[in-house]
Amino acid sequence: MPPGPQRAFSDTSPSVRPAWLTILRRGTDAVLYSSTLVALAATGLTWATFLFWRHPIPFRLVALIFAATLFLYNIDSVLPYKYRQQAVLSARKRWIIRHRRALLGLALGSLAVAGVLFWTDGWRPLTLFLGHLAAISLLYSMPLVRRHGRWRALRDLPLLKIFLIAYVWSAITVWVPALYLGKALGEPEVLVLFARRFFFILNLALVFDIRDYTKDRLSGTRTFPGLFGLRATKLLGLAFLAVSALLVPPGVSAHHLLVLTVPTLLAGAIIWYADETRPDYYFALLADGLLLVQFGVAYWVA
Repeated sequence: MPPGPQRAFSDTSPSVRPAWLTILRRGTDAVLYSSTLVALAATGLTWATFLFWRHPIPFRLVALIFAATLFLYNIDSVLPYKYRQQAVLSARKRWIIRHRRALLGLALGSLAVAGVLFWTDGWRPLTLFLGHLAAISLLYSMPLVRRHGRWRALRDLPLLKIFLIAYVWSAITVWVPALYLGKALGEPEVLVLFARRFFFILNLALVFDIRDYTKDRLSGTRTFPGLFGLRATKLLGLAFLAVSALLVPPGVSAHHLLVLTVPTLLAGAIIWYADETRPDYYFALLADGLLLVQFGVAYWVA
């Protein structure tokens, strides 16, 4: 069996591991498993949308997106019922369990920051719109109904997981900038960019379905890898990427489009080589980090 997550850096035992390597690993774990990288990725994708439309992103919106993402992901990770259903404990899950109180504090602090920014920056007219995205995010993993002796959440509906994730991420990173800039959500440039982002995120969501293959199977959650197998799932992910690449927003130059293919090619490689036995860093660093690559590409060509 390939090395597990605990061997992500080296086989050096903790007693002889250099101090700098221990510090590096602990720092990396903290950034990845506290969802800080995910929050940076959400902020980066939102910023990339502003760059595409050639508008500066306001700092307070950066802070709002970052804080709201940090809250939603960390409050999800500390839900009490999750600790009663862990059949497979990865290095990531063990880290989260050890730092559960700190993550709860981080989530509550992030909620306070997001709440102040939401209230003071004029977002209240969009309470229903933003509220439905928050509701989907909160109910994604929260137990809603008990069926056959198990609590079920939105993510447990067959094959729904990836579409919920792609919808929320696309709405936050495309529709929120559009609304801020006064663009109608039905405008062609908004619709095409939303669809392009949606299919790109669908591929990455399948990567995490592959990571959670055994856990989802044991918990009874029916996902694409569980129902159709890993190879079919990877081919589906590549198909999603192909659709995303074909959805070219109006006004994109040939040079811009060529550079935008870089994240697409990287995403294809990540899903093709994805396997649940790979270290947690493969998913937390490469898959989530790819979203920052998209921002870097958008910043470079802007």
